[in-house]
Amino acid sequence: MAGKKVVFYTKIHCPLCDKAHKLLQDLQKEIPFTIETVDIYKNDVLLGKYGLMIPVIEVDGAEIDYGIISIDKVKKALTNF
Repeated sequence: MAGKKVVFYTKIHCPLCDKAHKLLQDLQKEIPFTIETVDIYKNDVLLGKYGLMIPVIEVDGAEIDYGIISIDKVKKALTNF
């Protein structure tokens, strides 16, 4: 089975983003998936869409969680889709 793709919408100087990134790295130790990190400040459309929501986790094109990220939601998305 090929690993899923996680898109991680973030920005610099974001403590919630740092926690979410660590959570994703920890999950990679047990579930195979790739992480694409996207800085919303490099794209005006993404900044408008996610400006107050970040971090945002997207798995295979579906938004899974944002803000304070739930490890259970991300794990379920990575294993049950």
